[in-house]
Amino acid sequence: MAEENNKYSILLPTYNEVENLPIVVWLINRHMTEAGHDFEIIVIDDGSPDGTLDAAKQLQKIYGENKIVLRPREKKLGLGTAYIHGLKHAKGNFIFIMDADLSHHPKFIPQFIEKQRERDYDLVSGSRYIGDGGVHGWDFKRKLISRGANFLTQLLLRPRASDLTGSFRLYKKHVLENLVGNCVSKGYVFQMEMIIRARQFGYTIGEVPITFVDRVYGESKLGGSEIFQFANALLYLFATT
Repeated sequence: MAEENNKYSILLPTYNEVENLPIVVWLINRHMTEAGHDFEIIVIDDGSPDGTLDAAKQLQKIYGENKIVLRPREKKLGLGTAYIHGLKHAKGNFIFIMDADLSHHPKFIPQFIEKQRERDYDLVSGSRYIGDGGVHGWDFKRKLISRGANFLTQLLLRPRASDLTGSFRLYKKHVLENLVGNCVSKGYVFQMEMIIRARQFGYTIGEVPITFVDRVYGESKLGGSEIFQFANALLYLFATT
């Protein structure tokens, strides 16, 4: 398919992001429009009590129904099912997944697209651990946990990707559909399994250095039980891949 015919569907799962959503949508629109890419933003709100869906409806009036697609759900049902739900309605042949809380800056999106085109990669992953990538807003303990988790995964699974738990990625649509359909993990480890399965299926992976910024507004959704879940999932993947 010719480059100018590509369309990019950006999936934004949301829960209590009423402050962040208008900003992230404005930034996505700005950077994609400046780069001349055809795109749509699919907002998958899981019953946010803070009025996120109402904000999304207002944004739809501003940017148009062809740019802002609303696919809400009644309650929190998990990230994997949010992607499946969004994929059903995506018109693009490429899919971006990213967080709506401004921890992933939309300015990096054109770099993902350029990287994908270099070698027609099946997926491109944003990495905090290559080049000038990094993390802002985390204390030493959280950085240590993240680095440790990444090191253990590299050691046991050899995934040929430097950042396994990040959630800022670009996929060919059929690749994401296949990966989501084959992943069994939940929560924090879901993104890691996506990369491991990608390696298992022989998909090509490109990487772009990104800067991750901790939540601008609202509270982090990373719970204490996530570390235990991560260890369990790591052992499961080590045994099955």
